[in-house]
Amino acid sequence: MAKITYIDSEGTERVVEAQNGETVMEAAIKNSIPGIDADCGGACACATCHVYVDQAFMDKVGEQEEMEKSMLDFAENVQENSRLSCQITVSEDLDGLKVTTPESQH
Repeated sequence: MAKITYIDSEGTERVVEAQNGETVMEAAIKNSIPGIDADCGGACACATCHVYVDQAFMDKVGEQEEMEKSMLDFAENVQENSRLSCQITVSEDLDGLKVTTPESQH
């Protein structure tokens, strides 16, 4: 398990415990985290689970694959630390991860 902190664009933090093997998006949906809609259900076919990953965890979340890069082209306010939360798999290494949802997903 890993504790993940979801921060909305207004700064409200919500901490959840996520199971190893599930995605950051799945943990958000299970815990009704606002700002992560996951319209495609985690198929990497939309950008409604776009998050900004805390810089301290960028090396731990892995690299973007081509499909994710393509989907981020449709997201608003993409930054260097932008990721689709459906593409980040929870592991013990991600304990303490912080992700922030963009204002456009508020």
